[in-house]
Amino acid sequence: MDTHHSPAAAGARCPMHDGTFTADPQQIYDFVRAHGPAGPVELAPGVDATLVVEHEMALRVLQNPSLFARDSRRWKGLNEGRVPLDSPVLAMMAYRPNCLYTDGAVHLRLRQAVTASLDRLNTRRLRRDVEPIADFLIDQFSERGRADLINDYAKMLPALLFNKLFGCPADIGDTLTGALGAFFDGVDVQRANEELTAGLMELVSIKRRRPADDVTSWLIQHPAGLTDEELKDQLIILMGAGFEPLRNLIGHALHLLLSEEGAGGSGMLVEEAIDHILWNNPPIANYATHFPVQDVDLGGLIVEANTPVVISFGGANSDPALKEARESRNKGAHLAWGAGPHACPAKDPALVIAVTAIERLLNALPDLTLGASDDELQWRPGPFQHALVGLPVRFTPTPATRMVSALQTAAPQPAAEQPGVQTGAEPARAGQPAPKRGFWSTLVDLFRV
Repeated sequence: MDTHHSPAAAGARCPMHDGTFTADPQQIYDFVRAHGPAGPVELAPGVDATLVVEHEMALRVLQNPSLFARDSRRWKGLNEGRVPLDSPVLAMMAYRPNCLYTDGAVHLRLRQAVTASLDRLNTRRLRRDVEPIADFLIDQFSERGRADLINDYAKMLPALLFNKLFGCPADIGDTLTGALGAFFDGVDVQRANEELTAGLMELVSIKRRRPADDVTSWLIQHPAGLTDEELKDQLIILMGAGFEPLRNLIGHALHLLLSEEGAGGSGMLVEEAIDHILWNNPPIANYATHFPVQDVDLGGLIVEANTPVVISFGGANSDPALKEARESRNKGAHLAWGAGPHACPAKDPALVIAVTAIERLLNALPDLTLGASDDELQWRPGPFQHALVGLPVRFTPTPATRMVSALQTAAPQPAAEQPGVQTGAEPARAGQPAPKRGFWSTLVDLFRV
């Protein structure tokens, strides 16, 4: 075993920020599991938590909101000043008034608005929205004969898609795309959070004046009567929680399909690859932070009230007790989508988006091959995900004509029916310089052709 990447000694907190988890997540899960269904870890310097790696114990926590709360204002270490305020994990753990960090009646009210709005996204609409964005991104690199499928495709597609689904005018869409990327990469998080907040508050203001056929407008119109602040925070969780998991799900599935285990070997189908990833490398590996309302015994480990209990979806899925379910890929057994009152409300849309994005790419570039061995691939740091930095590929160069062809064959829609394209966009103010154009601005122009 590499001593540089070895778990902590028995009785110590297992660090998840020193390269150990990045190098080998399963090593961490096995180390914790050897001492019980849950164990003490350090998510970042000065940020202690309990990691649950047993499937049965994970369900106990996820399905018991009366004992395990999600409201991180309970966090004892943070309230007592023992958690560094500049910690990189605070952006993912600190309280926001949205359905991820609330409990009881407040959570129910916010969640009903979110689920009702997401339910209006049908499969046909999602496919129709994903396909031209996929074509646009493929056109950006198809003539080169090489690409990085994470940064050129899997990262950009969810960001651009959400701009469309949430009805973002071009300038706001560009701001949100950049801010979300910086937010999850831990680069200048404070600035990214400020830009994200300002952009979403402007979007809410626009949609209150000019509602359209998009998720933001549907949230505004819901009988829950969300305030502007509540709307902003529901949008943050919807965009953020969708952006990063989709990036990882698409990227991991593509990696698998292009490897010897996937298309290079057994000819695995896209849906099979996604199921494999959900079981073996879930898009979010460790999260769903809970705070026990009283001291609690987790299989022999006494966890103090109001301290973070983190669910390891990756660890729970690899629980030896699930061997039979894992081998049969029983979709109802894995915890990649969570469980209980806070289970992911966007499971079905996420699957449609991922399958469509992957199929569109593989059909466009059928001779894709990996451009690096597994030993050469790098993984992003951080305790919440085991995600690729990049995925280099090679293929036969092809003309960048897919987007134009798709637009020529698609029936034009009135502007009012194109969420995020022109509806609700504010005119440029006289005398102001034109904003820097990003991917979303360019894609919007193509939709106007």
